[in-house]
Amino acid sequence: MLIPFLDLKAPYLELKEEIDGAISRVLNSGWYIGGPEVDAFEAEFAAYCQANHAIGVANGLDALHLALQAMDVGPGDEVIVPSNTYIATWLAVSQCGATPVPVEPVEATYNIDPDLIEAAITPRTKVILPVHLYGQPADMDPILAIARKHGLRVLEDGAQAHGARYKGQRLGAHGDAVAWSFYPGKNLGAMGDGGAVTTNDPDIADRIRVLRNYGSRVKYVNEVKGFNSRLDPIQAAVLRVKLQHLDEWNGRRTALAQQYLDGLAGSGLVLPHVPQWAEPVWHLYIVATPNRGATQERLAEAGIGTLIHYPIPPHMQAAYTELGLQPDLLPLARRLAQEVLSLPIGPHMPMPAGQTVINIISGLPHERKEV
Repeated sequence: MLIPFLDLKAPYLELKEEIDGAISRVLNSGWYIGGPEVDAFEAEFAAYCQANHAIGVANGLDALHLALQAMDVGPGDEVIVPSNTYIATWLAVSQCGATPVPVEPVEATYNIDPDLIEAAITPRTKVILPVHLYGQPADMDPILAIARKHGLRVLEDGAQAHGARYKGQRLGAHGDAVAWSFYPGKNLGAMGDGGAVTTNDPDIADRIRVLRNYGSRVKYVNEVKGFNSRLDPIQAAVLRVKLQHLDEWNGRRTALAQQYLDGLAGSGLVLPHVPQWAEPVWHLYIVATPNRGATQERLAEAGIGTLIHYPIPPHMQAAYTELGLQPDLLPLARRLAQEVLSLPIGPHMPMPAGQTVINIISGLPHERKEV
C-alpha cells in the first residue's frame, strides 16, 4: 500500500521517546489499575474539553452505556439516535434495555437533523443522543433547546471529534455528558481500547465512577449492580503524551482536508460541507459518489487505501431485525451507506500523498444520474 488509509505506527514513532518513558513510568510504579496516572489524565482531559469532570472507562461503547445508565435509562425507555452512525451508538441504548429511535441526518453534514427530532419524541423518550460524526460537530443549540422543552437529557457521542469546536467552544460539556472513545485510530488514540465521559454534572460523574467499578466506591461495599470498566493506567499514560500533541495533529488533518476541498472542487464528488459555526477535526474525510465501487477500485489499483463508513446502516443490521424497521424507512441513511467513501487522511500523511489521491480520482465520473 503506497498510501495507507491511516498509519497507526507513525504517531508512536514520532513520540517514541515520550511514550516509552510514560509506559516505563507505569510499569515501574507497580500501580496497574487506576491510580495517579489515570487521575492525572482525567484532570488533563477534562481541562482540555472545558468540562468539570472526566471519568476514564474501558472503551467508547462503555462510555456511552455507563453515561446512559447514569441518566437512569432502562427497559421501556427510548433514546433518539442518528440513523447514520456507527452501530455502537445504538448498541449502548440496547445494553440499557431501552429502544433506539432513529432520526435521519442533514444531508449536507451527515449529522442528525434537529428539525426532525421533535417528531420522534414520545412519552417514553429519555435522552437525545447526537453523534459528532466524522469529526464534525452536530448542531447542538437547537438540540439542547428541544431537550429543555421536553425535559430530556442530552448525551453526545464524541468518539470521532476530539478537539472539535461548536461555536468556538470545544466539545466536552454542551449537553449533559459526552462519551469518548480512544480506539487507536481516533484523533486521540490509545495503544489499545479506552474511553471516557466528560460532564459538568457532578451527579452524573459520581454515578459513572461507581458504575465503572463494580458499583462500588469503597472496596467490598457495592451500592449498585455495576460493571468492570476502567481505563488502564498504561493507556492513560500514553494518552497524556498524545493529548499534548492533539491540536497540532488536528491541524495537520485540517490542512489535508483543505487540500482535498480545493483539489476536488468541480470533480462531481459530493464533498463535506462545514457550517460557519463548526470547527471540525477531520477524523474522516468523507466524499459521496454513486460511482463508489469504481472509484474505490481505481484507488486500490494505485495503492491507495480507502474505507467505507459505514456500508450497512444500523437499521438494516441483523442485530436490529426485532425493531421491524424496513430499509426504505430511512432512505437517506440507506443511500449514504451506498455512496459514501472515506479517503485517506491522518496527521502523518504527507501533503504530496493527498495530491496523488486528487489526481487519480478527479478524472472519474461521479455525478448521480437523475431517474
